[in-house]
Amino acid sequence: MSGFLESYGAGEEQRSRWIKRTVLAALILAALGTTAYFLLRNYREVRQAKRFFELLDRRDYAGAYALWGCTEESPCKHYTLEKFMEDWGPQSAHANTAERKITKTRGCKDGVIVEVQFGSNPPDYLWVDRQTRNLGFAPWPVCNPVLPKQP
Repeated sequence: MSGFLESYGAGEEQRSRWIKRTVLAALILAALGTTAYFLLRNYREVRQAKRFFELLDRRDYAGAYALWGCTEESPCKHYTLEKFMEDWGPQSAHANTAERKITKTRGCKDGVIVEVQFGSNPPDYLWVDRQTRNLGFAPWPVCNPVLPKQP
């Protein structure tokens, strides 16, 4: 009879251990998933900005201009290739790519703002659209806040 009483509760102990392990595994997976989300949520947009700078390093200005959604055949109405070359070409302030460093990124609903530092110059802010992955100049260094409606 003593053997019966000793094994009594062993199933409950196993079940309790299984529940603890399941909860612990779920918490670890949630923590890993949250960390991965915050580390990788802007990955594609930042990669597009890096690709733009790689094209500038190779002096492929037509390819870099295409990342702005413009081509030589159909240039952007307000940002022609000539203006692009003034901003990003070999005679521009951005010509020395060795001093370039992406310092910050900020995710917004529709895109990502990438802060780029060129030496001791003030930072430049690029906008990468989430849908099209086209680049542009960010109109502000932070996301546009949603303002409450005025009565």
